[in-house]
Amino acid sequence: MPIEVTSTAFAQGQPIPKRYTGEGADVSPPLSWSGVPNEAKELVVICVDPDAPSAEPWVHWVMYKIPVDVTDLPEGIPPKARLKKPAGALQGKNSWRSGRMIGYRGPLPPPGSGPHRYYFWVYALEAKLPVQSGVAKSVLLQEIQGHVLAEGELMGTYER
Repeated sequence: MPIEVTSTAFAQGQPIPKRYTGEGADVSPPLSWSGVPNEAKELVVICVDPDAPSAEPWVHWVMYKIPVDVTDLPEGIPPKARLKKPAGALQGKNSWRSGRMIGYRGPLPPPGSGPHRYYFWVYALEAKLPVQSGVAKSVLLQEIQGHVLAEGELMGTYER
């Protein structure tokens, strides 16, 4: 069974409220999940925009080493590499080249480029990752390869 990922801010396939975008408060949306296998050791959250005009999907959020007893993230996770809540969780690099480059950065597609899709992925891993804070999505994906027990996604849209 896949992990079920939901948010009280938006439903699957629906627009992400402006509050959670670069045009709004630019805070991370609340996320919840269920269906994590009992044998999981830690969780990972990644958010990307595959519709961005870039060679790779634009990375909006990389969070990992989330304890398996955590079933939700509140709105507004601080943009810090090491988090106090959830205890032990780390955040990595987003795709921005200036400003806040660690933690969540919300949707901000080019004006007139149509609706973009934003995928919030949750991965349950069968091993604890040996990675430090501040890693890029590409490094994290290499580290989790072969360790994913289950995954799920929530997709929202945004257009400027």
